[in-house]
Amino acid sequence: MTRFRVLLGAAALATLGLPLVLSTSQLSVFLLVCLATVVGCGLTLLVGFAGQVSLGHAAFYAIGAYTAALLARDLQVPPLLALAAAPLSSGVAGLLVGWPLLRLRGHALSFGTLAFQLISLSVLSQAKDITGGDIGLVGIPALGAGPLAFTGPEKSLAFAYVGWTLAALAVACTLSLTRSRVGRALRALATSEIGATASGVSVRHLKLQVFTLSAAFAGVAGAIFAFYVGYVAPGSFPLLLSVQFLIMVTVGGWGSALGAPVGACIVLVSMQALVALGTQTGMPRGAPVIFSYALYAVALIAVLRLRPRGVVAGIAGARR
Repeated sequence: MTRFRVLLGAAALATLGLPLVLSTSQLSVFLLVCLATVVGCGLTLLVGFAGQVSLGHAAFYAIGAYTAALLARDLQVPPLLALAAAPLSSGVAGLLVGWPLLRLRGHALSFGTLAFQLISLSVLSQAKDITGGDIGLVGIPALGAGPLAFTGPEKSLAFAYVGWTLAALAVACTLSLTRSRVGRALRALATSEIGATASGVSVRHLKLQVFTLSAAFAGVAGAIFAFYVGYVAPGSFPLLLSVQFLIMVTVGGWGSALGAPVGACIVLVSMQALVALGTQTGMPRGAPVIFSYALYAVALIAVLRLRPRGVVAGIAGARR
């Protein structure tokens, strides 16, 4: 265990210095990997340990983004306070949505969360007076406090370190929870709800708590995305984004907190390489996006055939 912690710390320090040698476009990919890691950590707790599959986490990502954008832009709330409000709003949304939906199981729960995202996107599109409709919200203030706002040529680097900090905290929180009494209760819940209940676990409350926490993780990541881009619209949070988050965690591995960052790196870096290849070879503009669907399928098939428990578990097994 000590050796594992040393290796984990060395990897964290290596990634800490990485933004200093990246270009602006590469820093954007780095930030997206960090934000996907935060969302993926929440999904690891929800799906990998609690056994509850969600196909609607992009909705909580959007709720966090719109909360931060509306508070900072329209209500003149300081950006840092707007950022702090984002996980609260997404967590409350997760609590309200999870209360009825978590009565469902299996595919029914997955389709229920999918329906929630479709409804959320419809509301964002129709509430034009508040959300700007399909046009979205522009002119979101810069993140920061007073003269320390993240603007200018160093903006991407500053956001990269904010994203890294959030990702590190999310991974640390996930590791702590999974190794605690709560983590053992979650494993029991994923194995058998009847068995967990017989062992004294409050199944319904535990599922609701982890669903709320997972939604809050997505909300804070969405808020950082909104402040970085400076613009949000319903098209920024498509249904494919929820599927992408699930694929990342599946590729990395459900049963480990490290599965989220590893899966995010593999999927997003592969996507960036595909876009670069499309630019160099003169592909039509939308071709890389279409090919990404095939990339997701190939990644899932390869992992499920060769490493059913994910890349992290496969590496650990090979080392043993």
